[in-house]
Amino acid sequence: MDINDSRKWFKEAKFGMMIHFGLYSLLAGEWRGKRMPYIGEWAQSYFRIPNAEYDKLTAAFNPILFNAEEWVLTAKRAGMKYIVVTSKHHEGFCLFKSDWDDFNVCDGTPFGRDIIAELAEACYKHGLKLGLYYSQDLDWHEPDGGGYRSGRTNCGCMSWTNDWDFTDNEAKDYTRCFEGKIKTQFKEILTKYGDLAVIWCDTPNTISEAQSRELYDMIKRYQPDCLVNSRIGNGLGDYRSTGDNEEAFDTAEGASNAPDSRPGEALVRTGLYECPATLNDTWGYKPFDQNWKSPDRVKELRRSLNARGINYLLNIGPDPLGRLPAPAVDILRRAAE
Repeated sequence: MDINDSRKWFKEAKFGMMIHFGLYSLLAGEWRGKRMPYIGEWAQSYFRIPNAEYDKLTAAFNPILFNAEEWVLTAKRAGMKYIVVTSKHHEGFCLFKSDWDDFNVCDGTPFGRDIIAELAEACYKHGLKLGLYYSQDLDWHEPDGGGYRSGRTNCGCMSWTNDWDFTDNEAKDYTRCFEGKIKTQFKEILTKYGDLAVIWCDTPNTISEAQSRELYDMIKRYQPDCLVNSRIGNGLGDYRSTGDNEEAFDTAEGASNAPDSRPGEALVRTGLYECPATLNDTWGYKPFDQNWKSPDRVKELRRSLNARGINYLLNIGPDPLGRLPAPAVDILRRAAE
């Protein structure tokens, strides 16, 4: 399959599942008697949890009910053609075995199994494409993780960078993080799990144009047919990711108002688009977020996005045991009827 075939399948796929799963799933939006109002996967930043405390969650991460085939078959029955899973989110914890350090599911938790490897096998078995999300800029586990020039998020109460453990933003140098952890783990995910359909990057706040290019070229070297989203940064990518839950995205205007753009950037113009969206209000698991979209709303959004040539990448956050929440599974089942 060449890159044109890759673009063809992506354009025809129309519907995919995103999965946010990590240590934040254990916290489920709560810490020391308080609940967070925002997206659950940002719990460490919202509560400003020191790494010394957050790292202890690895001892409790044991999703014994995780079943890769159940995740994949749920997506397939809903009419989804691909899955994108968070191999590493901003917390820095990996759902794959990494030689960089033991802050990963295989070496640092009682679960001890490579979740990405099991999903890759299940996708291959059942004919779905696999995509891997990897936070290439933000990493709260690293002293030089990115985001230190960006202040607080648009929520106004969460820091892009870990400035609770590593307080001197002026001393930070993302290049050290990039040359170490980021490049090491990028090579790992690109070489260990067979053919990948998508590499899904995020929040390119700090990464330079040369660094975005280096990662893009690395992806194409090891996975020449793999598509890369525009959040790799600096105008690169094979398709455009809209803003989160930006369901009214207009492809005719996308080049000028895309939220992942920076002044003066000429972003990719391939005619391929994808809208990442949540089924409730969070991405990571929060049991008290019951603001679920109805099956009819899911069908309506899918039709609207697909009619404009935009894939609908719909997210579910599994619970700490590795289960897809029952309301989410039911909504997907009913939306497929």
